[in-house]
Parts: sequence; structure tokens; C-alpha cells
Amino acid sequence: MEERNQTGVKEFIFNGLTSNERSKAALFTLFLMIYSLTLISNASIIMLVWSNTSLHKPMYIFLGNLSFSEIWFTTSTVPKMLSGLLSKINSISFEGCFLQFYFFFSCGATECLLLTVMGYDRYLAICHPLHYTFLMSNYKCCLFAASCWILAFLWASFPVILISTLPFCSPFKIDHFLCDPGPLLELTCEKGYSTEMLITLYISTVIFSTSSCTFISYAFIIQTILKIPSSSGRRKAFSTCASHLIVVSIFFGSVMYMYVRPPGSHPLNIDKVITMFYSVVTPLINPIIYSLRNKEVMEVIKKMMRL
Repeated sequence: MEERNQTGVKEFIFNGLTSNERSKAALFTLFLMIYSLTLISNASIIMLVWSNTSLHKPMYIFLGNLSFSEIWFTTSTVPKMLSGLLSKINSISFEGCFLQFYFFFSCGATECLLLTVMGYDRYLAICHPLHYTFLMSNYKCCLFAASCWILAFLWASFPVILISTLPFCSPFKIDHFLCDPGPLLELTCEKGYSTEMLITLYISTVIFSTSSCTFISYAFIIQTILKIPSSSGRRKAFSTCASHLIVVSIFFGSVMYMYVRPPGSHPLNIDKVITMFYSVVTPLINPIIYSLRNKEVMEVIKKMMRL
């Protein structure tokens, strides 16, 4: 008999990434290194932008906000995943599960919105350089950044509240390493297609709207770059633009695969790998692509190293 008492759910059990003990030790070491590098690199970007007045510009203010969201985005899941690799029973409380779900989705939505406004900022800077300071002042930049955070945290509350009120059936085992809508809905007693479809459409709206706006901005940027008369200038601009597009494509491509698809059963092992891309990999490579390939940031780093 299935236990059908949602109020009695005290905890969930994660199946995690693997059940192989040898693999767990290797994965723990790998992800601990990645997580540490992610925290260090993103925190360094925040400190650089905060402490250097030469970087108090919209582009770097957005970058500091992106790094801050990346820290919390990866922190919402990786520490729990690491502890699960060390423990025999990887459990999480009911409240802890939905708290993780909320912060994971809030920070993920914040990143989507920030990538969109960063693309728009670069569009204004490259396509409308003469009007840039008027169209994107520091004050407007701060308003955009604050709006991204507020909208994301408000948006994430709906799927969390909706799923948390559903009745769950035992065994309360989540075949994943984090609390995500798909695996959680698999545990509900009422397999409602309408609920799954509603959540899919709700999440898809944000992903499609932000990704479309981001890629449209980069399409206009590329169009403008093609008009640059100097071949060396075009190559330099394309190099920076291409690296940004790679990061954006990895992030939006992986979240689209996970959340913009029909409800139903999907290969769980592939889902776990894809989730790793946008929850662990992109928070590490974003500061490298957006900062270390930036001439102005590198000059600030060199000056600090000379002191």
C-alpha cells in the first residue's frame, strides 16, 4: 500500500549521482575543487568591481550581480550534493527540500534575467555608442539589476508553493541530487498532467522570453560588428562576442532541455549530467569568460598585483 499522507512527509532521500563508493570519492574531490574555484573566482570579481572606481560602470555592475547570483545558485545545491557523496543515506527534510528548490529556481531565474540585461547593455554600447551613457546610466543599471532580483524571487514562489501542497506517496526517494520539479512530481500521489503542463508552461515562459531577448541582442551586435571596416577590429569583437555566446548558449541550452519539454518520463542519468552543466559548470566559467577576457578587468588585476 502506498502511503498517501503529505503532512506526514518529514524527509526525502536523494539517490544522488552514483551508488558506487569508489566513484563517490572521485566525484567528491572533483566537485569540491570546482565549487571552491567557483566561489573564489566569483567573489574575486565582486571585490574587484566593488573596490575599483574605474569599474563602476553598468557592464561591471551587472557582472558583479551575475557573480553574486552564481555564488548562491551553486551554493543552493553543491554543498548538499557533496555531503551526500560522503554519507550512506543522503536525506533532506521536507522544508529543506523546498527551500533548496526555491533558492535554486530564484537564483537561476535571476541569472536568466541578468544575462538578458547584460546582452541588452552590450547591444546599446556597440550599436548605439553615442547614446549609451543616456540610455544606460549607472542609476538605470542599478534599477535593472534590482528588478532582476525582485522579479526572479517573486516568480519562483509559484511552482514551489504549488508542488509543496501536493500529496506525496512513499517511498520518498528523489532520483536526483537536488529538489527539482520533475523528480518531485514523480513522487506525488496525484499524477496530474494539467499540473505538470502548467508548471512546464510557467517555467518555459521565462526561459523562452529571456533567451530570445538575449540572442536577439547578440544578433544585432553581430550585424554591427560585420560593418566594422578593420579586419583586426572585427576579429577582436567577434572573439569577445563568440565567447559570450558560448556561455549563454550552454546555460540556456541546458535549461531548455530540462524544463522546456513535454511532461513525462525522461532519461534520469542524462538529466543529472545536463543539470551539472548549468548548476556547476557555468557558474565556474562565467567569471572567466566575462572578466578574464576583458581588457579593462585585466588591467585592474595587473595594477593590484604590482602593489
